[in-house]
Amino acid sequence: MTLDIAADLLTLLRDTGTEPRPDQQLEALMLAVAADLPVLLWGEPGIGKTAALNQLADQLGLPLTTVIASVHEPSDFAGLPVVGDDPAGQGVPLAPPDWAVRLARTGRGLLFLDELSTAPPAVQAALLRLVLERRVGALRLPDGIRIVAAANPRASAADGWELSPPLANRFVHLQWTYDHDVVVRGLGGVWPRPELPRLDPRRLRQAVDFARRAVCGLLAARPALVHKLPGTEAKRGGPWPSPRSWDMTLRLVAFATAAGASRDVLSMLVRGTVGDGPGLELLASLDRIDLPDPEVLLADPDAAVLPERGDLRQTVLDAVVAAVRNRPDRARWTAAWALLARALETGAPDVVVVPATTLAALRRDDWDVPPAIERLAGVVAMSARASG
Repeated sequence: MTLDIAADLLTLLRDTGTEPRPDQQLEALMLAVAADLPVLLWGEPGIGKTAALNQLADQLGLPLTTVIASVHEPSDFAGLPVVGDDPAGQGVPLAPPDWAVRLARTGRGLLFLDELSTAPPAVQAALLRLVLERRVGALRLPDGIRIVAAANPRASAADGWELSPPLANRFVHLQWTYDHDVVVRGLGGVWPRPELPRLDPRRLRQAVDFARRAVCGLLAARPALVHKLPGTEAKRGGPWPSPRSWDMTLRLVAFATAAGASRDVLSMLVRGTVGDGPGLELLASLDRIDLPDPEVLLADPDAAVLPERGDLRQTVLDAVVAAVRNRPDRARWTAAWALLARALETGAPDVVVVPATTLAALRRDDWDVPPAIERLAGVVAMSARASG
């Protein structure tokens, strides 16, 4: 066997094609990179984190620079002191490493910090300024540089360390997994070619307004979520809420909204920035942020458009009944019954039961039972209670 024949065989093995296929992980990664936020990919060894970065760099047309964090000294990121002719008068500058100089000369690219969870605490401390301020020694990396890191869980990392809380809080954490069908089809010669998200220039202002209302509305109602350092070392090395990470979350909500990203992609980004608990609370509040105003519905119940989702419809009907309770009068009470009847006609009947029970209890003695209540009698036996 000659090496020429071996080279021919290797060429045939590398001869693969692609096909369009959605990839929510890559979409979330792309949005975080577009938002100019440092991203940390968590996943077991060998599942394709580096391959995903190479694919992303190719699709964005960016050069990829890989730095293995665990094999570097703190001075490689903080800068190497260089003594000049007059250190007492001019100081001692910190010279950046060659990879940082190349990035600065290029002006754009992806900086990939691999094996982050095997970097010792001293190296993690040196990385803080690089990740947050884009500074390596005396050199500031250009704005066109994006930072992505990768780490293995501590259990599967060689000599692994938990990330320090200050470093962890500077990243968007994305859990990276593999798709069985993608792997099988790719090994067969056809790898996926995902369509990367595109920002709609017509939605930019609307996206910013929406993100600000969502995040500020949640934190106004839940002030304890503004800063909440986890109690265990492992959780401190992941996403958790702080003013810094909420600012990152606001930016991600705006980018996901402008791109029309799916709820699953938005969930990856939000939970990967402030953690599962606060992230799920924000997602729940996003569902309710654009719900119709109860007063508008009561003013014209015949023209009301109710949400399709059952939980959101229940929320709207509960809000309508609460509005009547806060300012009760016959016309508003009657309009609320018309809304409940409309909800019964256009959706599942179970969401009507609790609001109807509460609304019936609000009736005054001189209020006539409206015709709409009769249409509800077959589902919720409220007519007798309302007239009793």
